[in-house]
Amino acid sequence: MTTNSANTSASIFRLSPLIRITLLSLYLALTLPLPFLAKATAAPTPPALLWVGICVGFIGLYAVLTERVIVDDQTIQVTYPAWVSRFWRKGWSLAWSEIQQIKPRTTGQGGLVYYFLSQDGKAYLLPMRVVGFARLVNIVQAKTGIDTTDVRPLAQPWMYMILFGCTVLLLLIDGWTITTALAI
Repeated sequence: MTTNSANTSASIFRLSPLIRITLLSLYLALTLPLPFLAKATAAPTPPALLWVGICVGFIGLYAVLTERVIVDDQTIQVTYPAWVSRFWRKGWSLAWSEIQQIKPRTTGQGGLVYYFLSQDGKAYLLPMRVVGFARLVNIVQAKTGIDTTDVRPLAQPWMYMILFGCTVLLLLIDGWTITTALAI
């Protein structure tokens, strides 16, 4: 989405819907059976407490997934809706002129993430799961002059499609598990 005003234009990059749907579905697939199983097995943790925990966790995950990147002529910023930034994640903003370089870092799983290094030595994570990531990287290169030809997304869409397919299978198994737990 692009907005224009008299002197500046801003581009907004939102988190990919494929990633958002996959992660929310996976969360539900992993947690929904727990209250039913707790009741069926007479677990010491009350099902109502599990439902509260599942709801709080879902809201927290949804909050993280509302991240958006806004770039304009002067800055790049990661923002969240007011209800998220008021209670939890604040986001960040960095002027293009403050970006000294982009540094890759290896993740614990062997992937690469990239950080903007500012003039004062602070590191800011480059959001990699947005729709239009290649366009975002091109804007970064144009605004900073830093070569971004080696900057690639952390995960490809096909990886999330496979994860979503596995999540659907898990949800089917959850349906069977819940039905069985309710029959006990």
